[in-house]
Amino acid sequence: MKKGTKKIVMSLFIALLTAVMAACGGNDSAKENDAKSDKGEEGLKIAIVTSPSGVDDGNFNEDNYNGILKFIESHPTATVKAIREETGDPAAAVQAVADIVADYDVIVTPGFQFAGVSSIAVENPDKKFIINDSEPAPVGDQKEFDNIYAMNFAEQESGFFAGMAAALETKSNKVAVVNGIAYPSNVNYQYGFESGVNYANKVYGKKVEVVELSGYAGTDVNGTDVGGNYAGSFADAATGKVIANALIDKGVDIIFPAAGGTGNGVFTAAKEAKGDVKVIGVDVDQFDEGVNGSENIVLTSAVKFMSMNIEKALNSVVDGSFKGGNVVLHADTDSTGFIKEEGRHQLSEDTLKKLNDAYQLVKEGKITPASNFNGHTPEKFPGL
Repeated sequence: MKKGTKKIVMSLFIALLTAVMAACGGNDSAKENDAKSDKGEEGLKIAIVTSPSGVDDGNFNEDNYNGILKFIESHPTATVKAIREETGDPAAAVQAVADIVADYDVIVTPGFQFAGVSSIAVENPDKKFIINDSEPAPVGDQKEFDNIYAMNFAEQESGFFAGMAAALETKSNKVAVVNGIAYPSNVNYQYGFESGVNYANKVYGKKVEVVELSGYAGTDVNGTDVGGNYAGSFADAATGKVIANALIDKGVDIIFPAAGGTGNGVFTAAKEAKGDVKVIGVDVDQFDEGVNGSENIVLTSAVKFMSMNIEKALNSVVDGSFKGGNVVLHADTDSTGFIKEEGRHQLSEDTLKKLNDAYQLVKEGKITPASNFNGHTPEKFPGL
């Protein structure tokens, strides 16, 4: 073979080899892109199972749902199905989850009545569960589960700010809290509110009374009488209105309705009341619900930043950092607090400053309001 011919053949061989290698590399890249595309097209299948008030209750359930919707905004291939359990009975709530568990990747369950989903989680280790407002019920000796992220909020902190605000703003020196059922989270709100009133009385020289009605005392999950004004339901606006009217008749001018849909009756009573009666919203910013003609009955709202934390939990599922466990979220993660944005409250500048000062102390752990099971009482707690 001539020297020139050898060069031509070698050049052709190199060109052919380069083309083959490029083609192989191209195919690997294409496969990788196809895999990413397929994964994206599948998306995350999410279900949220709620109490009878549903995801449009304007409060607790809706804020959880909004966290899912916010997640979907940044993950448009994900989907969500909202399922309303009609009774509120814990056994029925767990059954509602069991009925749909096979069809979804993640199931969000807001509410104490869903504690029993732990038994379903054990049977479905490939599914993930996000519980809000409860720890999972033990299965044997097991209390934490790899596929359950159970988040509770320190409601007593948000309730504390509600109590402070009520005590600092009341004109009649009579305030009250109206609750739904004496689940731990609800008792936390009550005890926190009472702690906040007591704090304002001691630190700022107020003389405010927390009014309770005979016949409406609550009994917590341990059978302890916790007092308060409990309607016995989170979906009984009529009873909420009856309780609120009775409180208003006793001179109460600021009410904190930590009662879900039952709180709607408190709002109605306050709007219909003769004189200046205010309410403090709960769980979420309820300022828009306080509109009453040209006025607004909402003083501020004591909130748990639930949607933010639901979104975080779902993000952890898709980025692979999901970790099961039982957590309590506090002010130190900005998960509890009160509404102070301009135009969304009616607090005086003086009250706002005092609340901000107290918030920092709560965040630093220098104030620890009483809760259902933390061993403190509204009359005696760290910081009082």
